[in-house]
Amino acid sequence: MNGKRRVIAIALATMSWSAVAFGQVTGTTGAAAPSIDSDAALGLEAAIVRAVSQEPSLRAVRADIEMARGLRLQAELRPNPTVRVEQREEPGGTDRLTTVGLEWPLDLYRRPGRVHTADHMLVQSQFAADDVRRVLVADVRLRYGAAAAAIRELAVAEELLTAARRQLDVVRARVEAGGTPPLERDLLEVEVRRLDAARLLAMGRADAALVQLKPLLGMAPGEALRLRDSLDALVASTATDPMDVAPRPPDARPDVREAAARVAVADARIDQARREGRVDVSLFANYMRMDMGFAQRGFGQGGSLERVRGRFTYFSAGAAVSIPVLNRNQGQIAAARAERVSAEARLDATELAARAEMATALARESAARQAFAVYSGGVRGLARQNLDVVRQTFDLGRATVFDVLAEQRRFLEVEQGYIASARELWDARVELTRAMGETQ
Repeated sequence: MNGKRRVIAIALATMSWSAVAFGQVTGTTGAAAPSIDSDAALGLEAAIVRAVSQEPSLRAVRADIEMARGLRLQAELRPNPTVRVEQREEPGGTDRLTTVGLEWPLDLYRRPGRVHTADHMLVQSQFAADDVRRVLVADVRLRYGAAAAAIRELAVAEELLTAARRQLDVVRARVEAGGTPPLERDLLEVEVRRLDAARLLAMGRADAALVQLKPLLGMAPGEALRLRDSLDALVASTATDPMDVAPRPPDARPDVREAAARVAVADARIDQARREGRVDVSLFANYMRMDMGFAQRGFGQGGSLERVRGRFTYFSAGAAVSIPVLNRNQGQIAAARAERVSAEARLDATELAARAEMATALARESAARQAFAVYSGGVRGLARQNLDVVRQTFDLGRATVFDVLAEQRRFLEVEQGYIASARELWDARVELTRAMGETQ
């Protein structure tokens, strides 16, 4: 009699546990498993903000922008004047010659070409930074979604393992009371061990997904990281804002704009090369003071003999003209034209790739949304309800362990399909936003 009461008590405990809402994990053995923490500070938006401020590659392209600004400032500056000072003295004599010269290049045509090129290079570096940000934000979203999906798979594995362990306790009690053959106990024990191994694998995948997310956030692999947003919350955020939009023009993407800026830079370099091959003028001025004499003597103003000597001052000015007769910068112009052809071809290739990515992302997002609607339209709830009924029937002794195992695996397949469809929908939506050129 005591054995029967024990079986009934365990069965009632198992039935009450089955009514617990899905997704609540009852605890794990060993090290703490990754989980979703609603109180954690790092949600998806916070992760994006952290990545934008901490990720090394984005910091590098921002430095490139500052470098382009420095080159723009340098291009705007005019050449410095040149001052020459010369002193000549006669060895063993008294003659001296002092010359001071000033030369100032006018830089007539070159400065506008330099500034124009530097302006376009600055624009190009800014578009490059926007493109790195676009890719980085999408990568953070993808890695965050992958980690949330892995944590969800771990939660399902832990829930099934906990249920199987409690069922094994019930069957063991029945076997001890002589009401169940030992075969059912052994089958459940095999299932428990299989689910335990599956839980360990799921824990490893969740840990790996978190480690892959950390470099994008500028975090070391050993730093602690807990996520706040679950996979359901991520998918719900996309479902509340459906993207029923037509494909955007390719020039809305930063990488296409960067490619177009490269063409503009090549045009500016062609103009700069032509300008550097034109006539240039430099102004110069010289001041010369000469103290010169001879060994002969002559009568001075007072009638006395004096050494013949005089001091002379000269001032000269003029212009030096650089005449492009042999070197008109032909090679630099040819190289700049070839660079433009290359930049224009890269622009065409980037536009084609952008259109293809956009069309692919739209098709993928539409199919993923339909597949997710199938799983979220009541299939999961019905599968859980069926599993709960079979478990309760088994606890009452009206179903076999084979029925429980079959229904449990069917439920696992449904949950895995739901998680896969949810992650596919999230990934497709992220790829769509990246293809559209969004950087937020």
